[in-house]
Amino acid sequence: MHIGPEEADQPPSMSSHDAAPPAAPSRNPCCLCWCCCCGCSCATPSPEEVRSWAQSFDKLMHSPAGRSVFREFLRTEYSEENMLFWLACEELKAEANQHVVDEKARLIYEDYVSILSPKEVSLDSRVREGINKKMQEPSAHTFDDAQLQIYTLMHRDSYPRFLSSPTYRALLFQGSSQSSNEA
Repeated sequence: MHIGPEEADQPPSMSSHDAAPPAAPSRNPCCLCWCCCCGCSCATPSPEEVRSWAQSFDKLMHSPAGRSVFREFLRTEYSEENMLFWLACEELKAEANQHVVDEKARLIYEDYVSILSPKEVSLDSRVREGINKKMQEPSAHTFDDAQLQIYTLMHRDSYPRFLSSPTYRALLFQGSSQSSNEA
C-alpha cells in the first residue's frame, strides 16, 4: 500500500480487510504488549518487519509488535500516554453500543483530556473545546480531531527519535545477526 504525502499524517484506518484493531489498553495493562491477558501473540518481529518500520510511521502503527516497541520507547520519553490515547480512540471507534460508547468516552476524557489527569495529552485549545462540546452527546468519533493531532505529534516528534534510538537500532542489529546466522 502506497501512502502519498497527503495521507502521511492520517492515522491508519482499520477497514474490514485489515487485521482487527489493536486491543485498546485496559486501565492497568499487565504488560507492554498486552499479551497473556488479551490474546495477542508475543512473537518477535521478523527482520523484514523491523526494517519496514523505518519506511513509514503508518507501517509501524499497523504492526502490533511495532506499536509495542514504540510504546516502550515512548515510555522512556515520558510520553506513553500518546500511544495509550490513540489506542483507546481506536477501540472507541470500533464500538457500536451507545451505552459503552458513553462510558468509554467518559473514561478517555478523564484519563487523557482532562486537565486534572496525570496522563493528559497535549491538545490545542480548539481541539479541546471541540471535545468539550461533543462530550454532551459522545459518539464513537468524539475524539477524532484529538486522535489525529496526537498521531501527527507522534509521527513528527517521537517517530524520528525512535528510528535513531538504541531500542530500534538493537532490533535492527538483532535482525541483521539473525539473517547472517541463517545464511
